[in-house]
Amino acid sequence: MYLAGKMVLAVEAGAPNNGRGEETTARVKFARIRGQVYPYISAQAARRWVRDGMVELGSLPSPVTRVGKAQGKAQKANTAADPVRYADDDLFGYMRAGAKKDDAATTLRDSPFMLGTLMSVEPAQLTQDFGVMSRGVAEPVLHGHEFYTADLAAPFLLDLPRIGTFTLPGAVGAGGRPNYLTEEQALQAAEAVAAGAAATQFRDQAAVRLPLEERRRRAALLLEALAQLSGGAKKALHYGDRVPALVMLVPFKGGINPLAHCVDGVEGRGLRVRGEVLRAELDAWAGEWEAPVRVGWRPGFRDDLLEEFRRACASELADGRMVIDHPRTVLRALAAELRDGKLDGWFDDPQRDEPQR
Repeated sequence: MYLAGKMVLAVEAGAPNNGRGEETTARVKFARIRGQVYPYISAQAARRWVRDGMVELGSLPSPVTRVGKAQGKAQKANTAADPVRYADDDLFGYMRAGAKKDDAATTLRDSPFMLGTLMSVEPAQLTQDFGVMSRGVAEPVLHGHEFYTADLAAPFLLDLPRIGTFTLPGAVGAGGRPNYLTEEQALQAAEAVAAGAAATQFRDQAAVRLPLEERRRRAALLLEALAQLSGGAKKALHYGDRVPALVMLVPFKGGINPLAHCVDGVEGRGLRVRGEVLRAELDAWAGEWEAPVRVGWRPGFRDDLLEEFRRACASELADGRMVIDHPRTVLRALAAELRDGKLDGWFDDPQRDEPQR
């Protein structure tokens, strides 16, 4: 089972993710679409915030080592590349390039947690703030930076069965590299985490899987970190809350995100949350998703849109196929269900009926 989602961050007079500065001016990241400016927060930045949130909740981070040459030349930084011992290596993936001189292999793991770019839902006017440092100096130092106000939206997808599951290389070395471990390495490292890790078959490949209790814990930890999301640049001057203002979650049997077009924007009107589009998607994918659709909506955030959404999805709300609550409540409640073993079926791929011949 996959957990498909969409989230919205409300940035008010903020600069949470900067690009490369120009002379004495710090620039925010933006994309130019059809001639218009759309500020964004990169997925790399937002994933860093989630990782930091996991550490705040007690998770041990994978240590990072910087290797390579000086700035501007060949350079790299590696984590420990140990997804058995470190939950963030497991959930966020990595690539660890081996040294050519040692003929060492490159090891990597693709990420079970996939996140899109948090892009503004409509064009936004960037504001440049001019500053002066004149305290105690004869000649003032001039500087500037950009900031903006916008609602930013991004899809995300969590491949639950792949959490704590590491495929192994085949006889010719193919098939295992995206998940890094040899069977011997995985089983040895797993002993440091918990007893009971075992060899298995996963998506037609030999694999090693951590105990279910540990896989539950890691999935829950990720959701709990999203529930208290914080971080970003320029907090001293442009502090702002980064907990999602809106989040939608739906358990899905395949790696499709039916929420892709449910949240967008209209130039001049801002954010749009389309209940009728969500209903049409759920109807089209009947049998592929599991109720309820969980919607987290922060009180005071676009109350007018919330009322429209409630009206559009009145039947789903009435029969329990959809629930609406605070984003923190929704995320933490789902995390608690995962921890308590109430959703253990999500950690395996769904069994599909064989086609009739």
